[in-house]
Amino acid sequence: MTRVASLYLPQLAIERLRRLERPSRPRERRPAAPYLTLPVDDNPGECSVPRGGGWRQGARWARDGALGHQPDQAEIDALPAHQRPTMREMGRRSEAAEHVFKAMPADEGGSSASPPAISWSTLWARPTIMIARTGQRDIVTSACPVALEMGLRPGMAAAHARALVTDLDVREADPDADRASLDRLALHAVGHWTPTVSVCDADGLWMDLTGVTHLFGGEQRFCRRLLRFLEWLGFTARIAIAGTAGAAYALARYGSDPITLLPAGMETQAIADLPLAALRLEPQALHAAARFGLERIADLYPMPRGPLAKRLGLATVRRLDQARGMVAEPIIPVVPFETPRVERRLLEPIGTAQAITQVIGDLVDDLAIQLQERGMGLRSAHLACLIVDGSEQRVAIGTARATRDPAHLKRMLAMRVERIDPGLGIEAMTLAAPRVEELKSETVEAGLGRDDRPPEIAPLVDQLAGRIEPDMPFRLSSHESDVPERAVRRIAPLAKPMGWPGWKRPIRLLGRPELLSNVIALMPDHPPRRFTWRGASYRVVAGDGPERIHGEWWRSAREMWAVRDYFRVEAAGGERFWLFRRGDGVDEQTGNLSWFMHGMFG
Repeated sequence: MTRVASLYLPQLAIERLRRLERPSRPRERRPAAPYLTLPVDDNPGECSVPRGGGWRQGARWARDGALGHQPDQAEIDALPAHQRPTMREMGRRSEAAEHVFKAMPADEGGSSASPPAISWSTLWARPTIMIARTGQRDIVTSACPVALEMGLRPGMAAAHARALVTDLDVREADPDADRASLDRLALHAVGHWTPTVSVCDADGLWMDLTGVTHLFGGEQRFCRRLLRFLEWLGFTARIAIAGTAGAAYALARYGSDPITLLPAGMETQAIADLPLAALRLEPQALHAAARFGLERIADLYPMPRGPLAKRLGLATVRRLDQARGMVAEPIIPVVPFETPRVERRLLEPIGTAQAITQVIGDLVDDLAIQLQERGMGLRSAHLACLIVDGSEQRVAIGTARATRDPAHLKRMLAMRVERIDPGLGIEAMTLAAPRVEELKSETVEAGLGRDDRPPEIAPLVDQLAGRIEPDMPFRLSSHESDVPERAVRRIAPLAKPMGWPGWKRPIRLLGRPELLSNVIALMPDHPPRRFTWRGASYRVVAGDGPERIHGEWWRSAREMWAVRDYFRVEAAGGERFWLFRRGDGVDEQTGNLSWFMHGMFG
């Protein structure tokens, strides 16, 4: 079931201007309370009690009580809020505080009424209108609520508005800034509310909420939170949700409620009493409808389609059917980012590796120009080859660091040519960069013949990843963990590893410890004398340890009492191993005294 929301911002231009001109009042310095002006000893010495007697700053109320002047709760409540003593001065360690990240009041879901109305009389000293030049006249494009109450309307001549209201604040309209503000709101909606958002006219948005509102607790709660968010930004808004975009548009702009939730299938009845302008008709169609005496949308229902289209135009019939749900009206979504893309359509199909490589070179050159104009670098690229029979061959590359070097990208794609099956011939090729990053120029210091900078290994990593698997090149880095097998993590080949601890660890660490058999060892603090690992027997000639490592009880309850005693041993053949015993040899809860191989030195 399709659900479309129409968000209407009737005072977008005026409220945007109000936000820009909102004065920033400096914080008033409150007078200090009488009990905060007492002298304090600044040389307390080595103890918490000041020298020469006296009281600590946090115990002034206790001192006043000792002198017989401790105020009671009634006297404290009688003081202004900013002069009341804090909990610390009353002898308590802490006091409740507002959440530091609390941006706006929580939605309790009690009422569906609109947010509190803005007091425009306190925000604007005079009625304000915005005008734009149209031909030889200045036309009012927007008016604040105070000006609307005085009879000023958008579309009125500016001279007529000045004649009606003498004390009028006239501002120049800025449609580009209004559209930019609306575009920013649309991008925010794409990232936080729904992925399908479209700008509707110059004062509203369309949002496809199909399958989305349950993430916000339902349509009612979503609308309340949306209006609260816009109120926090300083905008007045109305919203309507219906089964069609046309019905939602009409109810949001010509409805009386700030929140309108229309059940599916009720669009025809809901918009019947609305004026014809709610259908987004052209001005010529509205003038023609006025001559025929058609005022409401319901007046169009009984009319035959042929005469209606002849008198008011085919667009009127289409808008009517779209609002009623008889004809689909797609929502063209806002695209937050346009993927760099280049294409080549060939006159003749190609199938040889040399021809494919040549076309790839042309595509890479064109893509590099686009990336340079945007100041971006490529992190991944997709090459699509359209075959004559309609099938498609795709190959992809990735880079360890953002780049737009054509030579490097051509070399990377040339390594993928052998994976392309041209079949009957390739008639079109497309190269796109779905993942890009910002890439700007870097300042290079003059070395005067010396270049101590480390060599760039990103191209080498890319070539290695192209010859093997893309995820195979990696680098090891330390990780905060007491358990050795958890203390090492794989990171990207160009990522900066964390510092390694100073403990002695083997060069090769097994991913999982392997059980040893036939172990002979003295308990509890001696390394083993003999053991068998992977079918081979080893005799230990030297050993060092133990190094005790406890389990991470905060990760798993099974490791509450776990203990490992690690030993570094050298076998008779010169091999050096890192092995451990489970348990401390005293308490049974620490382990079952089994031995494990965990790494090799050298």
